[in-house]
Amino acid sequence: MKIKDRKKAYLLLADGMYLEGFSIGSEGTSGGEICFNTGMTGYQEIYTDPSYFGQIVITTNSHIGNYGSLDLEQESEHPQVNGIVINEFSEIHSRDKAESTLDDYLLKHGVVGIAGVDTRKLVKHVRTSGAQNAIITSQIDGKDELLKKLNEVPSMDHLELASKVTTESVYELGEGNQYKVAVLDIGVKKSILSNMVSRDCHLKVFPAKTAIDVLKDWNPDGYFISNGPGDPSAMDYAIDTVKQIINEGKPTFGICLGHQVIALANGISTFKMHHGHRGLNHPVKNIITGLSEVTSQNHGFAVDSESLEKSDNVELTHINLNDNTVAGIRMKDKPVFSVQHHPEASPGPHDSRYLFDDFIELIKKHKS
Repeated sequence: MKIKDRKKAYLLLADGMYLEGFSIGSEGTSGGEICFNTGMTGYQEIYTDPSYFGQIVITTNSHIGNYGSLDLEQESEHPQVNGIVINEFSEIHSRDKAESTLDDYLLKHGVVGIAGVDTRKLVKHVRTSGAQNAIITSQIDGKDELLKKLNEVPSMDHLELASKVTTESVYELGEGNQYKVAVLDIGVKKSILSNMVSRDCHLKVFPAKTAIDVLKDWNPDGYFISNGPGDPSAMDYAIDTVKQIINEGKPTFGICLGHQVIALANGISTFKMHHGHRGLNHPVKNIITGLSEVTSQNHGFAVDSESLEKSDNVELTHINLNDNTVAGIRMKDKPVFSVQHHPEASPGPHDSRYLFDDFIELIKKHKS
């Protein structure tokens, strides 16, 4: 469909900002917390990352859709976002191996989007005003009626979402590989799993609310606590499970939401950030090695640094160089560590992939 033939679409933020554009993907109305990702590439990986469940994502790169879509680049089976906001939408794509246009992909999966929006202006507004709910529509013309719909959208604060994106049944990957790793799926990305399989891991992926006894019955060599969406402090079930995993004393690695849950399991608090970190060029310093890394990040909550400083048993390992927020921790008396950023990237730089190797080394050491 040509741009001139598309329906008008509208975006309303909770603080009253109201923008007009045109509809892309599926026509309809959809709300969620609005956030932005500053990555120049990887829009399909962003849209299918379970960590974005319940959110409307602004992509700050001005051209979106120019390389189409490809199922191999999905981080889950389908898009997880509640909506997308872009500046210039590409009707065509130039990549030979693409399976469809982005528009057809969004339409197939029922994703509501708006294009033709001044995303630079919008992102500057969100950075100043902070994360908030928003709604996209190609159905409702009146601002007052749209505001009524927006008021029905739940706040991300204290919202538990991991149970909505987790696997419904147990499955295995890398069968026959050497190291058995039990994965607690609270919103895991496919590329995280593939990074561990490529490192000789036999993975058994369990639903978020799996009881500790079920995890232990498999007798894994180590545990992995995945990324995912929502407020970690609303996940009592996962916090309790991770406490018991830690007590078992086996190597344990957490990423993003998993990092936050490990902190909470150690009595360290988390907080909702002003507008979060989402992009491919966030600088992080490993304070153990003294080296800095360019990282991929996607989170709206973080571990509280003052609470961490009061802990006798957990120490800081990585720090975000943009704002000094906690980017990594480890336990002093257990083989447990975690990071806020995404070492698998997808999309993004590979500076932090050594963390998967560190996890394997912990497992080797524990087994020996």
